[in-house]
Amino acid sequence: MDFRTQVKPEKVSFTFSHHTPILLMGSCFAENIGERLDNHFFPVDVNPFGTLYNPASVAEGMRLLMKGKQFQSADLFFHEGVFHSFTHHSRFSASTAEVCLRKINERMQSSGIALRKAERLVVTFGTAWVYKLKSDGQVVGNCHKLPDKMFERVRLSVDEIVADWHSLIDTLRTENLSLKLLFTVSPVRHWKDGANGNQLSKATLLLAIDELRNRYPDQVGYFPAYEIMMDDLRDYRFYTDDMLHPSSLAVDYIWESFAASYLTDQSKNLLKDLAEIRRALNHKPFNPENDAYRTFLKQTMEKAERLNKIMGEDRLSPVLKMIDDRLYHNY
Repeated sequence: MDFRTQVKPEKVSFTFSHHTPILLMGSCFAENIGERLDNHFFPVDVNPFGTLYNPASVAEGMRLLMKGKQFQSADLFFHEGVFHSFTHHSRFSASTAEVCLRKINERMQSSGIALRKAERLVVTFGTAWVYKLKSDGQVVGNCHKLPDKMFERVRLSVDEIVADWHSLIDTLRTENLSLKLLFTVSPVRHWKDGANGNQLSKATLLLAIDELRNRYPDQVGYFPAYEIMMDDLRDYRFYTDDMLHPSSLAVDYIWESFAASYLTDQSKNLLKDLAEIRRALNHKPFNPENDAYRTFLKQTMEKAERLNKIMGEDRLSPVLKMIDDRLYHNY
């Protein structure tokens, strides 16, 4: 007997491999998947603006990357001793405008290049709710704990999201013909509006993505992370203590579904060995001079050299250099 409802992603017309440059943008779930791709040495760039939750802010970020926007002091505001950008997460904030701008613009430059090279764009929407500045109507990516009275909170409609992203996808396709988009809805529940409000928000996102899939059947796909969490892993043991965020075990399960559905056979076959190399790099020895540790490093290097030949393009050359430094330069 089967005592669970297993959610299987629909097939899409494209795959992901270690030769596929990938850009991920959106909610913290984009970072969850991006981290696991990075841990397995895929060429990824994750959330160049930090965590963004709503479709309008993600779309605006994409447009700024395409324009090659460089932020100026006028784009920042000062609050409680820190400089912030309404477009960026607080990880870019700093006590001086110079440091804040340097962090922002260095990332804008590198991620602008990453977008132009990207062959896959993974977009995770978290909520259909947006905060607009009352002063000028700007949708902000982050409120930075400013007073609520400064903002108007509204829920985007399906038509608004579709119109915004229809225009953006057309522009992206003009700039980069090889780019394919995979949308997903974050499994994190937004509880500010209660159970019904969360469902209305998620439903808005799902309907908008479905319409975009219908308009771009060969360029746009959908990965059911939200449905896997809600219907496959429908048990509170798969949540963190706040009962809203997926646990690490749940994210691993969703990652395994993602990998099984979209990775090429070659990349899937490399995952186990690549994970072992990542664990070896993260290992902190008690005594780096120990012969047993040096033997461990040499075995790891042999494995990395073998995988590097399989993957091509010297994908693991930074790893080989790191191991070499530990072996011969007193790590």
